[in-house]
Amino acid sequence: MELNVAVTVRIMPEGVDTDLDKIRKGVEKIVKGFGRVNSSEIKPIAFGLNSLEVVFLLDDKKGGMDKIDEMVRKIPGVSETDVLGITRI
Repeated sequence: MELNVAVTVRIMPEGVDTDLDKIRKGVEKIVKGFGRVNSSEIKPIAFGLNSLEVVFLLDDKKGGMDKIDEMVRKIPGVSETDVLGITRI
């Protein structure tokens, strides 16, 4: 599998008490079938709310970002996801 696309995604939790580490572990399990997580970082948003910003490395021939997004949204505690950028590497 040639990982030639980097996709940056912001994952928003349902609330300030949501465990972002559990979400991160869930995301890593989901992505294994499509590529891998290159990096992940917890970033402050406002008033104690943080988001999880994840960079996925994927094979553009396999695609899968729509499927990954759908599966990530089903992780308990995830409110929404936003694709921030897509880059060929």
